[in-house]
Amino acid sequence: MKAVAFTLAGLLGLLGLVFIAGNQGQIMRVVVGLVLFAAAIALVVAVRLQPKIEQRNIVQNLHLTGDVSLEQMQCRKCGGKLSDESVKVQGGAVFVACPYCNASYQLEEAVKW
Repeated sequence: MKAVAFTLAGLLGLLGLVFIAGNQGQIMRVVVGLVLFAAAIALVVAVRLQPKIEQRNIVQNLHLTGDVSLEQMQCRKCGGKLSDESVKVQGGAVFVACPYCNASYQLEEAVKW
């Protein structure tokens, strides 16, 4: 996108210089040339002032205590088997979304004592 903007700004600036340099007797050509040259400068400034987009990858690891086997996980509502795509971490809590009955609930670990 920046390359297109800089190319367009270069063409506008060049066209503005052609209008300014050619046929000095006409004031309208000079005005049009100055407007084109100012548009080229404004385009370059606008592209340079755009904020940079940073891409961040956040990895959350889930460590459960005890013996947890994903093959044994079933939905609380319908009893359907849950896959690894059914378990998501949101806001530091583990949530389960059943693909069969569309139930969504927070996964809670049972107390073992």
